[in-house]
Amino acid sequence: MEKEASTNVLGGTLMPCSLDPVTGFFRNGSCDTCFEDAGSHTVCAVMTAEFLAYSKYVGNDLSTPRPEFSFPGLKPGDHWCLCAGRFLQAHDEGVAPHVNLAATHKKALDIVPLDVLKEHGGTLG
Repeated sequence: MEKEASTNVLGGTLMPCSLDPVTGFFRNGSCDTCFEDAGSHTVCAVMTAEFLAYSKYVGNDLSTPRPEFSFPGLKPGDHWCLCAGRFLQAHDEGVAPHVNLAATHKKALDIVPLDVLKEHGGTLG
């Protein structure tokens, strides 16, 4: 798998999103991406209770632990590389989580406008 250049949406070096729990398409703690990442796991989202409930409602339960996949389940405050399309969907529904822009990959901009990301995070996330 060829990895995209690790640049964030602000044009700087992509910062890590989370090592606890470990996130990312590559499970390296960063929202790096590649051609094979069809879901574009590029938005470093800071979970909220509202977003986690919404995600579960639309069929992606991120809060229930899945030990068989070494997944602890997410809780409010956890950082997670979220699919850009799901983030935009949550934004449109008024339940988008916060965003760490420094840890959000520039490829997210193919799906989510920068002003929408900034609305949920600012420059420091």
